[in-house]
Amino acid sequence: MAVALSAAAIVVSALPAPALAAPKAAAAPADKVVWGECPPAPDSYRDPRQECATITVPLDYRKPHGRTIDVEISRIATSTPDKRRGILLSNPGGPGGSGLDLPGALAALLPADVLDQYDLIGFDPRGVGFSTPVTCGIQDTPALITLALPYPAPDGSIARNVAYAKETAAACAEHSGDLLPHITTANTARDMDRIRAALGEKKLSYFGVSYGTYLGAVYTSLFPQRSDRIILDSGVDPDLVWKDMWRTWNPAVTERIEDFYKFAATYPDLYGLGATPAAVRSEYSRLVSALDAEPVDLGDGYILDGNYVREVTRSVLYADFFLPLLGELVAELVPLVDGTSTAAERSSALAALKSTGVRRAAAVDVPFDNTIAVLYAVVCDDAVWPGSVARHARDVARARQKWPLLAGMPSNLWPCAFWPTKPVERPVAVTDRGPRNVLVLQNTRDPATSWESGLGLRRALGKRAAFVGVDQGGHGAFALGTCADAAMVEFLATGALPARDRFCEGVPPPSPLARSFGARPPYLPVGPLDGAATLLAAAARARAGS
Repeated sequence: MAVALSAAAIVVSALPAPALAAPKAAAAPADKVVWGECPPAPDSYRDPRQECATITVPLDYRKPHGRTIDVEISRIATSTPDKRRGILLSNPGGPGGSGLDLPGALAALLPADVLDQYDLIGFDPRGVGFSTPVTCGIQDTPALITLALPYPAPDGSIARNVAYAKETAAACAEHSGDLLPHITTANTARDMDRIRAALGEKKLSYFGVSYGTYLGAVYTSLFPQRSDRIILDSGVDPDLVWKDMWRTWNPAVTERIEDFYKFAATYPDLYGLGATPAAVRSEYSRLVSALDAEPVDLGDGYILDGNYVREVTRSVLYADFFLPLLGELVAELVPLVDGTSTAAERSSALAALKSTGVRRAAAVDVPFDNTIAVLYAVVCDDAVWPGSVARHARDVARARQKWPLLAGMPSNLWPCAFWPTKPVERPVAVTDRGPRNVLVLQNTRDPATSWESGLGLRRALGKRAAFVGVDQGGHGAFALGTCADAAMVEFLATGALPARDRFCEGVPPPSPLARSFGARPPYLPVGPLDGAATLLAAAARARAGS
């Protein structure tokens, strides 16, 4: 089982510094973009039609003629140029997620009447992957999965989280200090406008998932008249960036895990976890509590503890079609705490731990910790963090009492508390000023961007937006076969938004045997607000005809 690590930082506070005026993008001639072969991506499918190019952008938009950095972009051009109306730029979330191969996923999921009209454009945001990358020098260790996301010790202590946060903040400054202050959502939005200008387009359409919704909302707030058709799937509430946004995980994951309990109870003979949701809940809680009290040493430095199960669970809940993986994993781990495991079962559990963690870089040119480093950079540079360790300890203690499922992790301290620099500007205000050209999609039981968060984004955009809610669990509303798909396709194809906000039914979870989307499970989110895994898995299923 290969589950990617989610890691992030939380920030919210007013910054006593002057706001930076949104600079206009300096248009570059279209012939400056030279399309060619894409960088290697050995671990993922790539559409053979995709081509790539590199553009340069200012590191600091306050100094537009100063130092520049690279941004890698990709394209799948429409096969019907006579029907072409523009570009559809996309972002999978993160922060820190690579979007270079997202055009291939969208090409597998969108119908011909949309694909005919758009060149599909992807990109690695500034700092990410094959754009000029950042690193904090973080090493791959067995403990990283529960350190990068700050899970407290079983007794609630945050001492190891404080030590990791201090060490990591210093390491980020050492390895990428000159780049860090400028790896922000606002600057990435400005880069998006440079991409638009470099491609010779007057406007851009956009599809963003998870963190990509905040990026899209910031873009269309900075450049409302350059925004064409904007789709924001699984909304980040711009008023909660970032500390309060992460704390929404406490109720969101607690509600979402009930879908897993119901799913596993439907197949008691297969998973052996109980025939009712209450029985599965009891068995899951017993497993986590036992591992908190007595972690299992599986060798090679891998310690199976309660926080490992919590983090894998949180990640797997991003999509219903990963629920069978969680059922299999929990069923496999129960014998370890019961003392009835065989040598083969222990070996299998060790293999699971070794395959769980941070997604490796796609090439040797990309630092191992790139996704984590970008994630920390964005959330630490977007807004100010409270630095009081005592405050974070109190927040954790309260969260553990009210929301025990994640043991206080969403309320804990991150490297941002010790970040070496302050944000260079205030967060961009997301408002209803601009044309009505935004579609917000949202699931009711989203563990990462909650229903309330999606409603917060919709409120911020006001009259600019239409909203489609789906009675569905998981992170990412598009490509599940609900009314959200129809609304998005109609908007992209015709420009028509729903006249009023809509709500519709979801789809049932899959059978445990419906795992035909690849020889091995795809990696799960590389960042805490990343919808790439579900889109890529859905695209793989679509290509396979399943």
